[in-house]
Amino acid sequence: MKIIILGGDGYLGWPTSMDLAAKGHEVLTIDNYSRRTIAMQSSSEGLIQNPNLEDRARIFESLTGKKIQVAIGDLKNFSFLEGHIKSFQPDAVVHYAEQPSAPYSLKGYEEAHYTLKNNLEVTHNLIWAILKNKPECHIVKLGTMGEYGTPNIDIEEGWLDIEHKGRKDKFLFPRAAGSLYHTTKVLDTDLLWFYVRTFDLRVTDLMQGPVYGLSTKESDLDDRLLPNFHYDDIFGTVVNRFLVQAVAGVPLTVYGKGGQIRGYLNLKDTLQCIDLALHNPADKRELKIYNQLTETFTVNELAENIQKAGKTLGIDVAIKSIENPRREAEEHYYNPKHTGLIDLGLEPNYMTTEVLANMMKFVMNYKDNIDETKIFPRVKWSK
Repeated sequence: MKIIILGGDGYLGWPTSMDLAAKGHEVLTIDNYSRRTIAMQSSSEGLIQNPNLEDRARIFESLTGKKIQVAIGDLKNFSFLEGHIKSFQPDAVVHYAEQPSAPYSLKGYEEAHYTLKNNLEVTHNLIWAILKNKPECHIVKLGTMGEYGTPNIDIEEGWLDIEHKGRKDKFLFPRAAGSLYHTTKVLDTDLLWFYVRTFDLRVTDLMQGPVYGLSTKESDLDDRLLPNFHYDDIFGTVVNRFLVQAVAGVPLTVYGKGGQIRGYLNLKDTLQCIDLALHNPADKRELKIYNQLTETFTVNELAENIQKAGKTLGIDVAIKSIENPRREAEEHYYNPKHTGLIDLGLEPNYMTTEVLANMMKFVMNYKDNIDETKIFPRVKWSK
């Protein structure tokens, strides 16, 4: 296939670009380095210094013989995006190009405005660039399980059958996002659903849980091909953050009671899910939705699992509860259905003690890069 990756410099975008190119697809990856810029501005740089996107692509090609085309530019500029859709004529577009941090989106007005403007404008520009230039192109958009919130009922895969006053219909599952960032993802879904049913687009929306990991088949070739790895309070997902804290000897910071449950998956499984979505595309005028996770844990369980992994390496990992900077339910029901991707062939990589210990070993190689001031929460949901 001919595939465009939007947000190709990101934690997921870069491994996806390599994975698809290695499998023989023609890949164009686009980014404007906004995540790198925001990370510097907010003192949230990653553990590892990654080469820029063009250098990464050159290193990848030198090691594999596979080419990744690169374009640097702002996808809020419709002419820029449309030009690449028109010239490349993709069979599919994988859309990662959004400001991905919930804490950043609640830091202040400017950060909130940027999150809203960037995320919705890029999605809307993509829709129109496809409509005008390649309407049969399949859009694979990364959603988030955070769109659903934590309802006191089972979370279905995107849709809910409702009976009301003797009549039945099928609707998007009710959304109750817990941050402005997650709210923009809800609006993405609504935008896409409108254009799917009105203009016959083909869209797959992947409701992804928090991702952890560094290792992929391609990144294992050379450390310069590693994805960015954030451990801070703004861009760092909880598993990656806890692993760095364990190595640094900083007690794992559990927010509040620690009963918050989420659905997690390994970075390798994200690549599997994207591949499965691309090879099982939505039909014309169809919005496919999959819940993209492999297992669920409370924050306390995650901390205890990392504590166990630390013991296998002779690391004494402490756990400490701190005041929760977020406005969220700290104990709640959570039962998301996630059979769709399994039925398509997803083979999960589970979060075993060995997997966590191997990640911890990797972090130990970069221990001198850890800045403990980046770990503790700097953003509160309400003043």
